[in-house]
Amino acid sequence: MAKMTKKSDLAQKLCATCARPFSWRKKWKTCWAEVKYCSDKCRAARKP
Repeated sequence: MAKMTKKSDLAQKLCATCARPFSWRKKWKTCWAEVKYCSDKCRAARKP
């Protein structure tokens, strides 16, 4: 069986819009360096 990783042990970043911390997700495995926003709502509300 695979060893489970605690959510507190995952990489974290601050959202560029709301400045809240968000954790790494499996769907971001290939593009984690480019991820800037915690959600679609924050991405839509980004400052021009």
